[in-house]
Amino acid sequence: MQLERYLARIGLPAAPVTDPEGLARLQRAHRLAIGFENLDVRLGRGIAIDEASVFEKLVVQERGGYCFEQNRLLSDALSALGVPNRPLLARVWLGVVPDVVPPRTHVCLLATIDGEPWLMDAGFGGSNLPPLPMRDGAQAITPDGAAHRLVRTEGRGALAGEWKLERAGPSLATDGRAAAHDAWQPQYSFDLAEVAAEDLEQANHWTSTRPGTRFTTLHIASIVLENGFAALTDRELTVYRESGAEKRSVTDLHDYRETLRSIFRIRLSAEEVERLPLFA
Repeated sequence: MQLERYLARIGLPAAPVTDPEGLARLQRAHRLAIGFENLDVRLGRGIAIDEASVFEKLVVQERGGYCFEQNRLLSDALSALGVPNRPLLARVWLGVVPDVVPPRTHVCLLATIDGEPWLMDAGFGGSNLPPLPMRDGAQAITPDGAAHRLVRTEGRGALAGEWKLERAGPSLATDGRAAAHDAWQPQYSFDLAEVAAEDLEQANHWTSTRPGTRFTTLHIASIVLENGFAALTDRELTVYRESGAEKRSVTDLHDYRETLRSIFRIRLSAEEVERLPLFA
């Protein structure tokens, strides 16, 4: 981890204090600067989640990535700052039909801050999510007007049982999978069981190759904005801010590439955009 280069990539002039406020600023800066995307999956490329590959893609090449990449980068940065952390695997409940149990295809982080466990997540593409202390009922409000809370649930999860992350707020400040109402909605669930590197490799491989899933059939990009959220699914763009929401369809190759760069801060070459199945 080249910490200074990472901090420059996310727009921080210096390393933050490693208290809850400082690390919340770090995660927010990361989310404002590095877009969520699955475009390498659609280009037929493998998703590498080792430290060097993730740093090269997200920092040097100024690309985005999905949770296994984003939270690997955040984890390496936290470790460089001396903040103990480890990965957790989660089930994403957004858009899941009743009676279906989704697989563990999301990775988030358990960080120890000032001696206390916190949930940190720079790789949840569905909406904005701030760091939360691991306490039943812990809540936080984000600048997009949404509330977030952790709920301890009954279950067979290892160690401290199972937890559920919920969100309540404007549905337009998400990637489109949220229900239209503003009431509490489940985002993902997890337990605190130890996760091995092989577990991450397996989940990453399933997520990037499983036929018929969201990541292998759609072109996805999202990013946190100062007071909102932007999402692009195939050609459909939604940009939500306090002043309102803009929706439009991306028209062509040039418009798509410029939209990726200007809104989602994702740099893709013209040749790469042309190779996407969306334009094949």
